[in-house]
Amino acid sequence: MSRAVQPCRSKPVAAFAASSVRSLSPAQRARAEIGRAEPFRGPEEAWFWTMSALRARREGQRYSAAKGLVKRPCEPDDVVLCLDMLYRSKRIELVHARILRAWGERGVAPDARYASERADHRFWKEAMDRLEWPLRVKGIVA
Repeated sequence: MSRAVQPCRSKPVAAFAASSVRSLSPAQRARAEIGRAEPFRGPEEAWFWTMSALRARREGQRYSAAKGLVKRPCEPDDVVLCLDMLYRSKRIELVHARILRAWGERGVAPDARYASERADHRFWKEAMDRLEWPLRVKGIVA
């Protein structure tokens, strides 16, 4: 003889999940939100987002991964730390960082078709190629 399955009389799963989220610390909640964030398509997109966030911060605005239209998997400082790690391990030079800063503030990449931007484009490309792997490992770039 088979036994009839009795309905569960405990509170619904959704209510349980909501109550467990409320019991998380702010740091744990932030990490859970980052899990639902949308990674960048490439290192250039991550860099331009970082530069716009740093510009906004410099102007006194609050800017973070969860405050935009799209939630991002990192804070702007995380991308800068990846760049710093490359510099400290001598994978990029100071000229790379200067080119990234200058063109990042402009919001466009240097164009190799123009003679005046050709050298900057070479340093930009080298820096982006080297920055991609650390960003991908951290889940910042898809």
